[in-house]
Amino acid sequence: MDIRNLPERERQIYNRIRAQYRLTFDRLKVGEKELRLLKVADLAEFLGDKDPFANVSEFPFWIRLWDAAMILAYVLGSQKDVAGKKLLELGAGLGAPGLAAAAAGYGVTISDYEDIIMDFQRVSAAASGLEGIEFIHLDWLNPPALDPFDMVVGAEILFRETFFQPLLTIFKQYLKKDGMIILAHDASRQSLPKFLKLAQDDFEISLKKQTIKRDGKERLIIINRLRHKN
Repeated sequence: MDIRNLPERERQIYNRIRAQYRLTFDRLKVGEKELRLLKVADLAEFLGDKDPFANVSEFPFWIRLWDAAMILAYVLGSQKDVAGKKLLELGAGLGAPGLAAAAAGYGVTISDYEDIIMDFQRVSAAASGLEGIEFIHLDWLNPPALDPFDMVVGAEILFRETFFQPLLTIFKQYLKKDGMIILAHDASRQSLPKFLKLAQDDFEISLKKQTIKRDGKERLIIINRLRHKN
């Protein structure tokens, strides 16, 4: 990736981050589109003296491209006839699903909770040749007023049970009456069935399994689609 080809604003963001960390781009082919995802090249450098296992709740999960995010990106990137439809990605991290949705034609809002995360996302969007994406801070405990979306998506976002109820509130607040939620998680994620048990009171839920092979290993990913109950 030739950084000189980035727009001025995103090039400045890239240079600001590069002053602190070594950076690289992951390439993710989604249909005919190749996404370029900015990430830190060395996790140990990013963590510094922090022990990532001392407090899992503080681990920067956004720093990695998760298998579930790749699968969700493939699902969204294959969508057809989506012009005019609005999509919100929650806890976007590197933002692969949201960028894939934008490439497919959705009007995309990518959300997260820290400035540095959105800096990475902005550079990735520009490096991928995508425009018109909105990036917002979204505090699940104090969500802002937003117009409802046709689709709300998230990959590996069920990491703390204390956020289950706030997340359900966000779903009900941000999803149109005829909209759809798509979630993708590793099948080993123990929090997933607990969350879906809570969600079934308000949503019709379907399940699909998909495998992905990465680094010589197969991983099973669960894709859930949720719709409002009538």
